[in-house]
Amino acid sequence: MVLPVCADASQGTETARRSKGGSRLRATQQNGSYPRPMMCREAWTSLDGAWQFAHDDARGGLASRWFHPSNAEAFQQTIQVPFPPESSASGVGARDFHPVVWYRRVIPHDDVLAGDGGNARRVLLHFGAVDHSAQVWFDGQLVVEHVGGQTPFTADITDALASGGDQSPEEHVLVVRAEDDPHALDQPRGKQDWREKPHGIWYERTTGIWQSVWLEMVPVQRVVDVAWTFYASSAMVHGEITLAAAPAGPLALEVTLTLGEEVLGEVSCVVRGDVTQIDIPVPAVRNGQDRARLLWFPEHPQLVDAEVVLRERDSGQLVDTVASYLGLREVSVGGGSFNLNGQPYYTRSVLNQGYRPETHLASRGSDELRTEVELIKAMGFNAVRIHQKAEDPRFLFWADRLGLLVWGETAGAYEFSTRAIALLTTEWMEIVRRYRSHPSVVVWVPINESWGVQDIATVAAQQQFAQSLVSLTRALDPTRPAVSNEGWEHVDSDILGLHDYTVDPARLRARYLDNQAALGAAMAGYGPQRRRPILNDVQAQRFLDGRAPLMITEFGGISMSEEAESWGYDQVQTTDEYAARLAELFDALRASTEIVGFCYTQFMDTGQETNGLLTADGTPKLPVEDIFRIVTGRTDTALDEASSTFGTP
Repeated sequence: MVLPVCADASQGTETARRSKGGSRLRATQQNGSYPRPMMCREAWTSLDGAWQFAHDDARGGLASRWFHPSNAEAFQQTIQVPFPPESSASGVGARDFHPVVWYRRVIPHDDVLAGDGGNARRVLLHFGAVDHSAQVWFDGQLVVEHVGGQTPFTADITDALASGGDQSPEEHVLVVRAEDDPHALDQPRGKQDWREKPHGIWYERTTGIWQSVWLEMVPVQRVVDVAWTFYASSAMVHGEITLAAAPAGPLALEVTLTLGEEVLGEVSCVVRGDVTQIDIPVPAVRNGQDRARLLWFPEHPQLVDAEVVLRERDSGQLVDTVASYLGLREVSVGGGSFNLNGQPYYTRSVLNQGYRPETHLASRGSDELRTEVELIKAMGFNAVRIHQKAEDPRFLFWADRLGLLVWGETAGAYEFSTRAIALLTTEWMEIVRRYRSHPSVVVWVPINESWGVQDIATVAAQQQFAQSLVSLTRALDPTRPAVSNEGWEHVDSDILGLHDYTVDPARLRARYLDNQAALGAAMAGYGPQRRRPILNDVQAQRFLDGRAPLMITEFGGISMSEEAESWGYDQVQTTDEYAARLAELFDALRASTEIVGFCYTQFMDTGQETNGLLTADGTPKLPVEDIFRIVTGRTDTALDEASSTFGTP
C-alpha cells in the first residue's frame, strides 16, 4: 500500500506547492504516520502487519537455510509487526527465553515500488529498530546486517530485485533473522529483564522488530540525511546535507525555509562532495516582534518547513527533493540556569518508560504517541525524560509539533567490558545522529545511574568511559547540554542531575531550600541515594560557579495500587492521601531557590512499578486538572503563552 507522507493531520490530504519547479511537501503538516518524520518523500510502502514467524532456540535456521524463499514450512506462526514476540499485541506472546527469532514476509511485486529500469531508481528497505542484531535477506540474497537494538538501518534491495532476470516475479520474499541474547549483560538492554520472569524495576524483554518496516523508491543520487542547528545570536540556521555519494559532476543544492507561504530564508550552492555544510540567514529573527513569533518553545511550538532540492547544475533537471522541518530554538546552561532561547527556563519533567503493557517497547502508532504527548502537557509538564530507551521518532515529531522538551537517553548495559564500550559507543553515535535535528530534544544522557559503569566511583577506566562518552556527545552536537552520568557520580556533566527519592516532604524541602542546603546536598560525600553526587574537582567547580545548574531529575515514585506485587518508593492507600503526598513533594522542590528543574517518577504504571500518575491502561489516578495544579502550583488549568514565560517553577 502506497501512503502519502506529508498529509495535513486535520484534512488527511497531501499539501504541496510548486517551488522553483519542484513539488514542496510540508513536513510540518504530516499526519504523524511516516516512520522518518525529519525527512519526507512523496510516497512509501508500509510493511507493518502480518508476517510469518518462527523461534530458533536450537540456532539451526542458518544451516537449514530458512532465508531461502522456498523454506516457508519453517515458519509456522504469525506475528503482527512491529510488535515484539513477547508482547500480546504481536499475537505470539512467548515470554520465555528465545534468543533467536525469524520473520518472513511475502511481498507482491507491485508493492515494492520498483518501477522500470529506465527510471534509474533505487528501492530501499528501511527498519526503524530491531533488537539486538539483524540479518536481512531479500529473495534469498543477504542484503544487510546490523547491530544495535535501538537504531535504524537500511538495505538497498534494487540489485536483488533485478537478479531474477528480465521477467519480474509476481511476488518477493523478505526474511529477517534477529538475535537478542537475554544473558548478555554487557549488551545495551535498558529495562529488559535478564531473568526469565520480570522482577523489581525490570520488565519483559523486547526481541526482534519493534519499530516500523517500510519501503521507499529513491533516485540513484539522493539526499540521505539532513541536520539543522539554529544560532539565535547570528540569526542563522546551519544545515548539513548528506548525499548517497559524491556526485560525478557538480550539482546545485537549494534550501528554502518557510513559515506557511512566508519565505524566511533561502540559499543555493554548488555541491561537489557527499556532505555539504550551508548557512541560511533568517533575517526576521533579528526583529524583536518577529523573534517572539518565530522562536520555538513548549508554549509556542512554532515549526519551520525546510525544502531541500538537488538539481543538475547545468541543465537544472531535478535530481531529488525532500521535505524537512526545524524549530528556531537554542538551549544552553550557565548562570545557574537551564536556558531556552537565551532566558532561564524551569523544566517540569516526567519520567516516561515508553513501555506499554500490550506492545512493550513498541507502540500502536502515531495516534497513541500523540496522545501521550498531549496528556503529559495536560498534566502540567513541559518536558519528558524518555527512560532507558531511544523512542520512536514519531513521538519526537509530536513533541516538536505540540511543544514538549525531551531528554534524549539510551538503554544501558549491566556490566562493564570492552564489548560494552564498543556496543554502547556505536549505538549512541547513531542515536545522536538520528535525533539531533528535533527541536524538542534539549539534553543528551548516554549513561544513567552508573548502569554499565557500576564501579565508576573507584575504577578509573569506568570514569574515563563516562568522560569519553560525554566528550564524544559534545563533539557530535556541541549545541545541547550533555550529562555524563544521570543521577549521581558525575564526572563531567553540563547539568548536575540528582536522583532523590526521599518521601518525607519536610526532609526534601530542607535539603534544597536555600543555597547552603543545596550545596550540602550536592557536595556531600554520599547523596540521598547513598551514592557520591560528584566524583572530581572539575565537576564540583562547574556546579559551584553555576555552569552546571542543579536539577532533581528523579523524585517521587509514590505507588497507589491494589496489586499484590506492586512496587514504588512509597505506598499510599487512598486517593486523598495520594494527592496530598504528591502536592507536598512538588511544593518542597518548588520552594527551593537553587533547583531549576525536576523530573517526577513516573508517567504511567509499568509492570511491577506502580508509581505512575496513570494506571497501566492510561487512566489518571487523579483528575488531570488536579495533577496539573499539583505539578505547576497554579490554580488555573491552562498554561497560556504570556504567563508561561521562562523561569516560573
